[in-house]
Amino acid sequence: MKKMDGGVTAAKGFMASNTAAKIKYEGRDDMAMIYSEKPCVTAGTFTSNIVKAAPVQYDKKLVDSGEKAHAIVINAGIANACTGSQGMEYCIETAKATAENLNISEKSVLVASTGVIGMQLPMDRIKIGIRQMVPALSSTREAANKAAKAIMTTDTIEKEVAIKTVIGGKEVTIGGMCKGSGMIHPNMCTMLSFLTSDVNISKELLQEALLETVNDSYNMISVDGDTSTNDTCVILANGLAENGLISDKGEDYEKFKDALMEVNKTLAMKMAGDGEGATALFEVVVKNADSVDNAKVLAKSVVTSSLTKAAIYGHDANWGRILCALGYSGVNFDPEKVDLYFESANGKLQIIENGVALDYSESEATEILSSNHVTAICDMHMGDYQATAWGCDLTYDYVKINADYRS
Repeated sequence: MKKMDGGVTAAKGFMASNTAAKIKYEGRDDMAMIYSEKPCVTAGTFTSNIVKAAPVQYDKKLVDSGEKAHAIVINAGIANACTGSQGMEYCIETAKATAENLNISEKSVLVASTGVIGMQLPMDRIKIGIRQMVPALSSTREAANKAAKAIMTTDTIEKEVAIKTVIGGKEVTIGGMCKGSGMIHPNMCTMLSFLTSDVNISKELLQEALLETVNDSYNMISVDGDTSTNDTCVILANGLAENGLISDKGEDYEKFKDALMEVNKTLAMKMAGDGEGATALFEVVVKNADSVDNAKVLAKSVVTSSLTKAAIYGHDANWGRILCALGYSGVNFDPEKVDLYFESANGKLQIIENGVALDYSESEATEILSSNHVTAICDMHMGDYQATAWGCDLTYDYVKINADYRS
């Protein structure tokens, strides 16, 4: 398995494009398209929020139907959420316009939106954007990068990744792009993520691999505790790598799942580190828990603690906040057995042992916590299980960004 510079066009047969449709933003691209020259088996996971945006409902129905996908059209600026029957009609119109311009089936087009809730899409601009993007489709690295930038809202950086691995003697590639900076909280899947692969795999196992890897990647991040109405993660696989069909859970399936996990974990970490107003990626590792599920609950409890996140922003080794967050997680443990460490590129320091503070150097702790990637390691001394969660610090700018988001 090898990580490479790439995005959604890294796998064979995939192209991307972008355009400035002026849906809400001025002076920047706000639409993107992904297209496969061959129809793809498709898998997806979607928001657990009861309030689901029209594109989420539309895509879930298509993915569940087993229809093969050819294209995805994404817009930024308006979420097409809480828009009633008109919002769903606009999904159909978008798919129809895309299908006509690409000469493909309407049922092979997925749609996605991100942005402000409650506004209706300007369909005249959406359709113009589609007409502009189709002839601009390209398999270049630049096309993938521009598409990743076009789907950003409050993101400060585009988020892309590509992984190559060998399956059945054939080189298989998985590429991806995602957006997400705010309204991010564990429980599938807290963002928009679009994955492409040339792997030859059954739909059933593609769906299973996606669900398994999502649980340990996107579902382990949090920025602000808010689960979005538009959360979507879809993967398209066109089979052009020409490996033998992966139809059972053997070695080939495990190799593909490992590569997919690396793609999703990388994108998840990029989102957590780019949380609205964030200055640091905050990673929480829970070690030696009595079960995987409990390790996940404990890690999430710490990474979502507002007081802990504020302490990370202040470079303050306020270990009591972490122990407190472990304590209210709902997991039963002995606090007098917990060890806590802080680690970053600036060093590693044990803060508490057996639930009691050590005589550590506050200045050394502050230096470690001043990095842009800070890890808290919580050793529970209960068993052999581990989990990792990712978040970010909580800053003044988070409030500023969300106080005037609609304007």
